[in-house]
Amino acid sequence: MIAPRRFLPSVSSLLALEAVDRLGTATAAAEDLALTHSAISRQLKTLEAQIGVSLFRREGKGLALTPAGLDYAASVRDYLQDLARSSMKIRAAGEKSSLNIGVLPAFGTHWLLPRLKSFAVQYPDITVNLSTRLAPFDFSRDKLDAAIHFGTRDWPGVEYLDLGQENIIPACAPELLGPGALRVPDLLTMPLLHLESRPGAWEDWFERNGHPADRLRGMLFDQFTHMVEAAVHGFGVALLPEFIARVEFERGRLTPAVAGRTPIDSRYFCVWPHLRPPSRPLQRLLDWLGQIVAQQPVHPDR
Repeated sequence: MIAPRRFLPSVSSLLALEAVDRLGTATAAAEDLALTHSAISRQLKTLEAQIGVSLFRREGKGLALTPAGLDYAASVRDYLQDLARSSMKIRAAGEKSSLNIGVLPAFGTHWLLPRLKSFAVQYPDITVNLSTRLAPFDFSRDKLDAAIHFGTRDWPGVEYLDLGQENIIPACAPELLGPGALRVPDLLTMPLLHLESRPGAWEDWFERNGHPADRLRGMLFDQFTHMVEAAVHGFGVALLPEFIARVEFERGRLTPAVAGRTPIDSRYFCVWPHLRPPSRPLQRLLDWLGQIVAQQPVHPDR
């Protein structure tokens, strides 16, 4: 239910409030919004009268927001951003239905996007928008229909579609390897590259391969993209998901540092809110993902 109209200020007055808060003066706000100083003043007076709370106080020739005004301006900024995103979403989709999906950068680039073309061909009336996320988020706040989750079934309040387990492979530039094949212990003498979102990944890999190690150090990256490039340029050995490693092996930019691949406990899931039944477009995407995974799992057996 929408609130009574008397509680809904005009967008113009909210833009004036946001601009004064952001720029510090009514004069700067007027210039930013291509309005006169008096027009900004009228918008602010109308807004205060409608809200019934003092949002500004005079400080010399300028205006300063009251504590209530500062809180309200922060809420208004979020509202304006949401309104702008919604407008951009419908403008981009046109007459089509649209889906907003949160994706992990590497998974989106190397696994999802190469396959998403077939979904677009099969369902030309649905536009899929991808939003890159590195950290967990809240479906109640973020305007997303679904998201790609890596880990276990530890996300409260969501439904899961299992996309498969992950295998990892140590990879490095071909010139970083000496003559002859390397063994697992040999990697302890080489520079190791680390990912912020996967602390302890190397320690876990060595333990799973029969050579426990701890306190392993090396260059640290926040995304696989940068870590891959560092490995390509010879900075060290990167521990990569198989779907990334295979691409780089085929390109000849990287090579396996040791033979074999190692399965880990974490899996990839598509998740969506438990209390929000999938829309028709989302159900189409989930059905399609299920078919894709059945044919081409995240880690194909090779």
